[in-house]
Amino acid sequence: MGRPEAEIEVVCGYRTPETNHMLRRRSRRVAKHSLHMEAMAIDIRVPGVSTKELRNAALDLHRGGVGYYRRHAFVHVDVGPVRKW
Repeated sequence: MGRPEAEIEVVCGYRTPETNHMLRRRSRRVAKHSLHMEAMAIDIRVPGVSTKELRNAALDLHRGGVGYYRRHAFVHVDVGPVRKW
């Protein structure tokens, strides 16, 4: 992204099955078999970079899943099948 000194804020990395279950009770958007529980997913933001720009950079990699959460200002990236939401 042309910002070698930028920090990446981790919103969510690994999560336990118990935490995932609790989050599923709060939101239907949380996957039952989330890749977060396998340490294969991360939700991030980069200060000074728009969420849309970060999402587009992740999509340009053509690898894994990319979730765009504009309202909460973070992007989900994982090493699963290529897909987007």
